[in-house]
Amino acid sequence: MGKKLLLTLYLALAPLFCTAAEPVNINTADQETLVRELHGVGSKKAEAIIAYRTENGEFKSVDELLEIKGIGPVMLEKLRDQVTVE
Repeated sequence: MGKKLLLTLYLALAPLFCTAAEPVNINTADQETLVRELHGVGSKKAEAIIAYRTENGEFKSVDELLEIKGIGPVMLEKLRDQVTVE
């Protein structure tokens, strides 16, 4: 393929893959949504997030994710833009 064609394809398709998703509300999202939408969150972490909010009430801050086993400061920073508590 020519460079012009590749550039045209890229410019046409880029918006489909680069659109920013809405942050996921960790107070209301189900397990499937947490796994699907949050990079680095698998079934076990999603279960732990739901269990934590069931036992402790709604998250008041995204920083409370640090209470979840397997979510440390590095992962929290990766998730910060992907989640909300509102």
